[in-house]
Amino acid sequence: MDDRIQQLLDREEIRGLMARYARAVDRMDTAALREVYHPDAYDDHGDYQGDVDGLIGYVTDRVGDIPQVMHFLGQCHIEFASPDIALAETYFMTAHTLGPQAQAAYGVQNGTGTVQISMFGRYVDRAERRDGHWRIAHRDTVFEATRLFTGTVPPIKPDWAQHRRDQQDPVYRRRHEAGL
Repeated sequence: MDDRIQQLLDREEIRGLMARYARAVDRMDTAALREVYHPDAYDDHGDYQGDVDGLIGYVTDRVGDIPQVMHFLGQCHIEFASPDIALAETYFMTAHTLGPQAQAAYGVQNGTGTVQISMFGRYVDRAERRDGHWRIAHRDTVFEATRLFTGTVPPIKPDWAQHRRDQQDPVYRRRHEAGL
């Protein structure tokens, strides 16, 4: 296959890897989160630096019990160092609605109402293709800014599709219906 066509396919697979990471954290799907990293990967996520098992524990402890998490991914610039090594820089914005435990972890306790935090930054990833699959080998999470909101938040209407942080989220139902 022409090298340029293979690079296009590889870019799309790496972009898909980034999207699967976001879904895994947003839906608290730890099995899917593990699948985006190589087993010996390293992740620097600000308050956590270490291996994949530790990252999964950190994510579970930090955001596992909060009612809402959403990652929005922006541009993803991918550069190839070789056919099996790429650097991906992916811009992100997150929105978290924090429960009491997460408020304490983030140091933003508010006993009178909702706390929402948004973070803005970039995932700087060394992605490697091993055994035919692209996965993250090393991630540096570069935080650029944070925003905090405290107070009353309007609720999502009950007749709208409701997000879930587990396998009952509508995306999993639709995946099952489609045979995925």
